[in-house]
Amino acid sequence: ILLHFQSSGHSTKSENHTLTTEFVLQGFSSFHEHQLTLFVMFLAPYILTLAGNIIIVIIIRIDHHLHTPMYFFLSMLSTSETIYTLVILPRMLSSLVGMSQSISLAGCATQMFFFVTFGITNCFLLTAMGYDRYVAICHPLRYTVIMNRRVCIQLVWGACSIGLIVAMTQVTSVFRLPFCATKVAHFFCDIRPVMKLSCIDTTVNEILTLIISVFVLVVPMGLVFISYILIISTILKIASAEGRKKAFATCASHLTVVIVHYGCASIAYLKPKSENSKDEDQLISVTYTVVTPLLNPVVYTLRNKEAKDALLRAIGRKLS
Repeated sequence: ILLHFQSSGHSTKSENHTLTTEFVLQGFSSFHEHQLTLFVMFLAPYILTLAGNIIIVIIIRIDHHLHTPMYFFLSMLSTSETIYTLVILPRMLSSLVGMSQSISLAGCATQMFFFVTFGITNCFLLTAMGYDRYVAICHPLRYTVIMNRRVCIQLVWGACSIGLIVAMTQVTSVFRLPFCATKVAHFFCDIRPVMKLSCIDTTVNEILTLIISVFVLVVPMGLVFISYILIISTILKIASAEGRKKAFATCASHLTVVIVHYGCASIAYLKPKSENSKDEDQLISVTYTVVTPLLNPVVYTLRNKEAKDALLRAIGRKLS
């Protein structure tokens, strides 16, 4: 990517060839007097997200009661969310306390690659979890046969593979562009803010980004939506009120995470490019880079009796 860029990296505004070797992440420069407040506001959920996701992975691994497909997918989602936040938040937090805001071209490409890979992996892991809930409620007697270990591993590999393929496509297409400007109007190397720095027309890249966004957001959302239509129709046929309540409870955590995750990502990537201001774009980005990853451990531990019981068992074991 970089070799190609260096051969074509010139300014169209002058005859002299200028090489952009680094970008400057402007971050929250318009909130200059509130930088420390923002640092504290983002540091707290970041620590909680890391701690929560690590605890979820450890508990699922050590408690045999949680060795089920649903919790296997949850541990994969927690692992993916942890890496996803590590790619973006440490750098954002360091820039808020006055550390260097510059990032090399290779560093920017690497950050974008991992952000796209794990962001998309999360989308498809949530789809796999929706399918798992569908099988559990609509085909309970065949659940262990359908959702066997091989199928679960294949679904996770599928989610990761789509993330990797899309990330390679997106990063290659963006970093083939010649760049004239250096100031990225964002707190990390997101696709659109980096494309805006190009010397040439980026219409083709914009169309590619939109097509990919539709594929990685609308397709999973559609599959989850179909799963829940079938789930709700099955639940409504359950005779006892207690049975209906229990069935709804098993889906509530997943549905909450799905609505927030897909909702924020859709607003960010499916809207027209000039509709929001820089500050509005950053606010949306904060929601899916800070709030959504925190929602995962909070929702799945506080709203989920099995996970809470497993946590209490683990604490009891340690104390004894």
